[in-house]
Amino acid sequence: MPVPGTARRVLAIRPDAALVEALGSVLDPGRCELDICPGDVEAVRRVRERAWDVVVTDLATPIEEDLSLVKELLALRPALRTIVLAPSAAPADLVAAIKAHVFACFTAPIDYREVADMASSALVADSWRDGIEVLSGLDHWVTLRVNCHLLTADRLVRFVTELLPPTGAADRDLLIAAFREMLLNAMEHGAGFDADKVIEVTAAKTARAIVYHLRDPGGGFDRADLHHATASSDPEAVIAAALARAEQGLRPGGFGMLIARQVADELVYNERGNEVLLIKHLD
Repeated sequence: MPVPGTARRVLAIRPDAALVEALGSVLDPGRCELDICPGDVEAVRRVRERAWDVVVTDLATPIEEDLSLVKELLALRPALRTIVLAPSAAPADLVAAIKAHVFACFTAPIDYREVADMASSALVADSWRDGIEVLSGLDHWVTLRVNCHLLTADRLVRFVTELLPPTGAADRDLLIAAFREMLLNAMEHGAGFDADKVIEVTAAKTARAIVYHLRDPGGGFDRADLHHATASSDPEAVIAAALARAEQGLRPGGFGMLIARQVADELVYNERGNEVLLIKHLD
């Protein structure tokens, strides 16, 4: 992690004007230096000569080339965070990216503001490198062990978003929102956001469904006594749930159960209450 008070450096490889604008709008020019370079060869030269905190790859290059570049860059600067932009990525590519300690991966079409926000998070990230471990890396079944840290949740959501098969934008966004809330619930209620604890997450795809399975290390819960969760979309119920969470010192929001119920076709818990299956049927 950069020493407080020192300038932090982001290097973007052949970015278009929209990405430069997005990065410039998010990164503090007084504390961060943003530079661009014309290609991978030049990026390697600059990283060899000078320490950089974050490198954003060229969107035009295939992910296989990006991962080769990442390997070379990390050999020079092991603490470097890399954000990979690519035209497309198969599940095997995304698994390879996680194993290669890529910080985050985006494929076209890309929201450059999301890239800029991720670069900002990467600048201050600490002890992130082993936050996501691959246990199973098949095209149709990816299982990951992740530590219970908010930054890890953000990175995992980004990778899981890319693992989704092509669907309508609205359906995709809703499904990812439901997954994110269930993930945060597992980290919060099952592990108390203790970064030393881990949860297991599986993203599986069948011919007829997308399935997410989450298992946390907690003691489970009684689903009939979820005073801290929102059980309906009625405004009074939402307010009551928010007040109950505040009294318990829980994070703002906590509408994971509500979102999951609205999005999932099936939501199945184990007896103990520390494992959940979120199933979305495909048309």
